[in-house]
Amino acid sequence: MLARAYLRASTADQNATRAREQVEAFAADRNLRIAGFYVENESGAKLARPELFRLLTDSRPGDILLVEQVDRLSRLTDADWKRLRNELSAREVKVVALDLPTSHQLAAGSDEFTGRVLTAINDLMLDILAAVARKDYEDRRRRVAQGQAKAKAEGRYKGRPEDSAKNARIAQMLMAGLSWSQIQEILECSRGTVAKVAARMRQEEAAA
Repeated sequence: MLARAYLRASTADQNATRAREQVEAFAADRNLRIAGFYVENESGAKLARPELFRLLTDSRPGDILLVEQVDRLSRLTDADWKRLRNELSAREVKVVALDLPTSHQLAAGSDEFTGRVLTAINDLMLDILAAVARKDYEDRRRRVAQGQAKAKAEGRYKGRPEDSAKNARIAQMLMAGLSWSQIQEILECSRGTVAKVAARMRQEEAAA
């Protein structure tokens, strides 16, 4: 059976491939052939994820989307999760998640009746875990916002500390003529960080 592995982390500072060995071991134990790894650093709360949709485009009916945890696939709102589920259903792609035992049986062959029952059970469990993942996402964002508001009220909030060394390297690369995409790839930083440094450089030039 053919599988395509999806590996995701939320930011460029996180390692999206950290679960690769675990996913490979799972596939090997079940005689799954991994046709490719689709890796990206994007929020699971966003539906617009290029690598996820490249995986779906590459998939054929009956293929498996293999993921470490359901929250790597979705922290989506209910409406966006339904859109993704509809896309998976239309392409007849089965989701197998290492943290969802009911999905593991989809990686094994079965007759049509058993396959339909397993798919129905798995779809229900996916819906539940996707809802839990979204709630966890919203709860964490609310706690962070509350903590920041309290710190601001007490005069303690200073924001995220700047990585001066990395920003200096970005400035050097920009002056050397490297593109933003090249800098992102070399330094494993976000496009927003490069944009911030570039804007600061323009301000300094205008003030000089």
